[in-house]
Amino acid sequence: MRGYKTYHRKKVLVIFFCCLAAMLLIMGRLVYLMVFESEYYTQQALELHERERSIKAARGEILDRNGNVLASNKTVCTISVIHSQIEDEEAVTELLCESLGMDEETVRKKVEKVSSIEKIKSNVPKEIGDAIRKADVSGIKVDEDYKRYYPYGFLASKVLGFTGADNQGIIGLEVIYEDKMKGTDGIIYTVTDARGVELDAIGESRLEPVAGNSLKISLDVNIQSYATMLAEQVMKAKDAEGVSILSMNPKTGEIYACVNVPEFDLNDPFTLTEQYVTLRGDALTANEQDERNRMWRNNCINDTYEPGSTFKVITAAAGLSEGVVSEEDMFSCPGFCVVEDRRIRCHKVGGHGSQTFTEATMNSCNPVFVGVGLRLGTDTYYDYFKQFGLLQKTGIDLPGEANTIMHKKEDIGLVELATMSFGQSFQVTPVQLLTCVSSIINGGNRVTPHFGTEILDADGKVVENLQYPVQKGIVSEEISARMRVILEKVVSEGGGKNGQVEGYAIGGKTATSQTLPRGSGRYISSFIGFAPADDPEIITLVVIQAPKGVYYGGTIAAPVVRKLYENILPYMKIEKSSGDTERE
Repeated sequence: MRGYKTYHRKKVLVIFFCCLAAMLLIMGRLVYLMVFESEYYTQQALELHERERSIKAARGEILDRNGNVLASNKTVCTISVIHSQIEDEEAVTELLCESLGMDEETVRKKVEKVSSIEKIKSNVPKEIGDAIRKADVSGIKVDEDYKRYYPYGFLASKVLGFTGADNQGIIGLEVIYEDKMKGTDGIIYTVTDARGVELDAIGESRLEPVAGNSLKISLDVNIQSYATMLAEQVMKAKDAEGVSILSMNPKTGEIYACVNVPEFDLNDPFTLTEQYVTLRGDALTANEQDERNRMWRNNCINDTYEPGSTFKVITAAAGLSEGVVSEEDMFSCPGFCVVEDRRIRCHKVGGHGSQTFTEATMNSCNPVFVGVGLRLGTDTYYDYFKQFGLLQKTGIDLPGEANTIMHKKEDIGLVELATMSFGQSFQVTPVQLLTCVSSIINGGNRVTPHFGTEILDADGKVVENLQYPVQKGIVSEEISARMRVILEKVVSEGGGKNGQVEGYAIGGKTATSQTLPRGSGRYISSFIGFAPADDPEIITLVVIQAPKGVYYGGTIAAPVVRKLYENILPYMKIEKSSGDTERE
């Protein structure tokens, strides 16, 4: 009996100490959670009763080289509903449908949805948002937001690009400099009770947004505007499919104008313009997004073409550099040349007869340039392609730059070499051609074409100067000087006469190339011109796609550059030559 009592007592003690140990463990855990982890669990508890709404940061502006605002922000509103705070679903639905112009079914589904917060519509005009807020209907939240606004509408649309519903960059400079301009969103914190109703007594706290930096670019609104007007005029006059104008400083790579008509409305970028629809005609497809993508394409950057005779600038520079030709070398042009089994014609059917190399360049004589290409040979000519940077992208600060479409070296026979020498059987982008010619006339430096120049903070202070690579030694200073003299004679005495500007020495080269397939009757007319000829400060390429009627580059493209330069050279404070050059 005594043994049983002793056993029972021990059992009770064991149970007691186990319970005591368990209690101590629980108390210790409670002390640990309440003392050492109190901050964490306080935060967790708070988050159960906190609701967040984002405050959009103001996106940085885009400014032209003179400080004109090309892209800014408009205050708009985002309308949301908080289900737990709605007292009258019918009143909320009726107000939102009437104010926002939305159908009842869409609004009702969102109003009845059980969620912490449901967005009804964003980018609502501020006056409408203010009216909804003033109605003071429970459950509706009106938060101010920003929408991108482009003061110049269509101007430089394919350069600037635009933003999406969340103000993120979609195309153009808006997407390339997204990280610089987007800023950091803020947050509004509100506290609710267990039912999810906001507690007015506690109010709300805010983490303020940080505005994005602004981007200053090399584009000049005045030059861009005038170039756009000229492009529209020649497009209408020649019933062309499109016109591109690209103007750049050949010494720095800063782009002053980049025109691609037809342009589109930056403030309504998803609507196909009437001009675009008319141009597409029967080719217009039912896939609206594909058509938008076509409308948004920047032909100067995203598309390639056969450059034709403007490429003779490159062949001439390679020939002079290699010493296979000089300015006074004599050639005879009977109106054609034969390479293997191919008869290659000159644009002058009767031929140019006896002429120097300089005169052949002025006359844009195909047989002479075929001869120069053959003298260089495939290996050397291909090496110059690489040396001039034609087999790599320019690195321009716009998305979607296309590569040169070029034969593989092993596939270049004599016929291919012959046609390449005068700008056919391969394709480049306009920006690639302009960059390459710039390196030939600026002393031999391959610059990087670009728009971005500076990053500015909210106070307009420069926080970053944007830098771009320069490759030296493309050609020698001597070859560059000789090429400038030859190209000045092309304009003053040769096929580029229509590019002359009174009082200025202009250098340049015309081109007229047939689009593929050959025999389609569709042509590309172009002219590349620079000024002043002896020390270029600006170079411009005009490309006219499929003009009707007269299609020669010297006849319809050169005058566009002339008109542009007549107006912008004085504006740029470029002094006239000592001896006036009269246009014939």
